[in-house]
Amino acid sequence: MSSSDDTLPHPQAECSSPPPNQTQIQLPLLIHQLSFNQDNTCFSAVTDRAFFVFNTEPYRPLICRDFESGLSLLSMLFRFEVFVLVGSSYSPSPSAAATNTKALLWDDHASRCIGELSFRSPIRSIRLRRDTIVVILLHKIYVYNFSDLKLLHQLETTSNPKGLCEVSQISGPMLLVCPGLQKGSVRVENYGSKKCKFINAHSSNITCLALTHDGRVLATASSKGTLIRCFNTLDGTLIQEVRRGADRAEIYCLAFSPTVQWLAVSSDKGTVHVFSLKADSVVLGDDRSTSALESPLSNQSALSSLSILKGVLPKYFSSEWSVAQFRLPEGPRCIVAFGQQKNTIMIIGMDGSFRRCQFDPVNGGQMTQMEEHNFLKQEEHFPSWNEDS
Repeated sequence: MSSSDDTLPHPQAECSSPPPNQTQIQLPLLIHQLSFNQDNTCFSAVTDRAFFVFNTEPYRPLICRDFESGLSLLSMLFRFEVFVLVGSSYSPSPSAAATNTKALLWDDHASRCIGELSFRSPIRSIRLRRDTIVVILLHKIYVYNFSDLKLLHQLETTSNPKGLCEVSQISGPMLLVCPGLQKGSVRVENYGSKKCKFINAHSSNITCLALTHDGRVLATASSKGTLIRCFNTLDGTLIQEVRRGADRAEIYCLAFSPTVQWLAVSSDKGTVHVFSLKADSVVLGDDRSTSALESPLSNQSALSSLSILKGVLPKYFSSEWSVAQFRLPEGPRCIVAFGQQKNTIMIIGMDGSFRRCQFDPVNGGQMTQMEEHNFLKQEEHFPSWNEDS
């Protein structure tokens, strides 16, 4: 593995980046990253000059901060006013070093930086828990204690340009999933049992991961983008396999519902799918009051009508298909999350769109769009931002 991923030995207590301001944000804005917080009550957008935080239900703007030095990544911790920021690789000064090798711990309430982690190669992504900061580089992952930035653990991965990594969010020992050292494998690191397990999830490279809050169910997609698989992280067994489609696709996002009854998938094909899952009962032992009559599509009509010929016809014909779909314009990358309101999803896009849609768990089919906003229109949300533009 590349030695350039080695972390520098001493985290800094103070930051080298200038403080943000709330004025003179220039339009148009180029979005670098979109993400929901851990419970989907907020989402953030990182642009070339600023970051924004919005409440999801109801939709409304919460925070805007302008960073003249540029940003590339942001990670939120639930609704706390503490963020981890990563600078942009671009710097307006030719003599200035790239800042995408530094993770800045930003206290927005105090409007100051309270810590910094520096590396010798670009940071690909950040994951946060209440007790942990996880920094993902191209070939390594570093786990730090949140309170004092002490290095707790480091892992090696196969080349991981997307910074794929997910962590459990419930209190107690952390469970972490990331690409393994072999193509198509996923590493499951259980910090409670102190055991490491490798799951051979796909024959192609892993391109997307999702993990339930308790860390017990893992969803994976590969570079083919046709099949999504769900695994029990405790023993590595396959729980369920669902089919997005027959053509290759780039999977943008996988998202579990809080009850683990549904899985949402977005891709470059422009359709958001919602699948019904078995994982809630098989793995979690969930004794939901929802009966099979209330959810007839659950693992029944979602199966191809030709499933009786399984083993005779190609596997395609016995696949489990999505219960509900929502069609988007092809092109703009989007991510999805489940809303607090039952049977709703939220879709945010790199084009600045925010949509809330509702699906019918009984009849399935096309989802109904409930609302739509453009969060890049600052004149609607923060009129004062454009006074000096």
